[in-house]
Amino acid sequence: MMKLGEAPMAGNVGDAAGRPLAIEARGLVKTFDGFTAVDGVDLSVPQGAIYGVLGPNGAGKTTTLRMLLGIIDPDAGLRRVLGHDRPQEIAHAIGYLPEERGLYPAMKAYEAIAFLGALRGLPLAEGRKRGKLLLEEHGLGYAIDRQIRQLSKGMAQQVQLLGTLVHEPRLVVFDEPFSGLDALNQGKLEKMIRALAARGTTVIFSTHVIAHAERLCDEVAIIAGGKVPFAGPVGVARDRIRPQVRLETRARDGAWRRALPADALPEGAFWNFTLPESGIEPLLRALIEGEAGILSLSIERAGLHDAFVAIAGEAAARALEEDKPEEQRR
Repeated sequence: MMKLGEAPMAGNVGDAAGRPLAIEARGLVKTFDGFTAVDGVDLSVPQGAIYGVLGPNGAGKTTTLRMLLGIIDPDAGLRRVLGHDRPQEIAHAIGYLPEERGLYPAMKAYEAIAFLGALRGLPLAEGRKRGKLLLEEHGLGYAIDRQIRQLSKGMAQQVQLLGTLVHEPRLVVFDEPFSGLDALNQGKLEKMIRALAARGTTVIFSTHVIAHAERLCDEVAIIAGGKVPFAGPVGVARDRIRPQVRLETRARDGAWRRALPADALPEGAFWNFTLPESGIEPLLRALIEGEAGILSLSIERAGLHDAFVAIAGEAAARALEEDKPEEQRR
């Protein structure tokens, strides 16, 4: 859907680096009963990337993903998925794991996988065969003939995950995929996501847990209040905050201290300050020439959490923390 007078997107588009895009969206807007859930979202997801949509619950992540998939239409804006303006027409090439999990309790595990594949155009017989193989490959061979109602919640989630992948999609969309998984199964899912990307599958997932995005993603979109204040490589987001330097010197005073930045704070034999715009080399020369006696020097790059705070604001960061399970909070 597009605004009146807007031209459709050109086919085979790429990002600023010339990489072909699996997903492109411009100016997506969605309103529900007078409330604007998504307000002018732009996204560019390169083919083969692991791309995270990061923000607190209620920020507009799920609505954005559903618009990209064609589950709901935007009120305004443009979208193109795998080169198509109508995502519903290429459902066979997309795997989607919604946040709301659900399988038929009476189905056997391998049949549930086959059924989900059939919804994406995979013949049932082939889906049953692949379902059994996938369960074996992922250590769930013992559950092939068990009904979903006989499985633990974590096992049922893994079955639904395998059903999302059984038709071998080119694009996989996960909505809060780590929710409800224990640490062991979260690690398995991270390994699976990396394996998908290694064979060229594009993976986009929403999350409110920064650690998952920081470990996995090539690029992220930070979303808060229905808007995207940042979208791009994780490294670029982290570079919004200059690295911090921690310096330990043998000498306590001397002419070299004039070379320290104005924000340098003493802590015993240590100095803490922001890396100068000119880099560390001029400071190192001054320290050496001034015989400061460098005992240690470390430069710590900002993490994605600090970048999120700087980009989205303290309120969004607090909401993000409140969404975490108790054991994961700082």
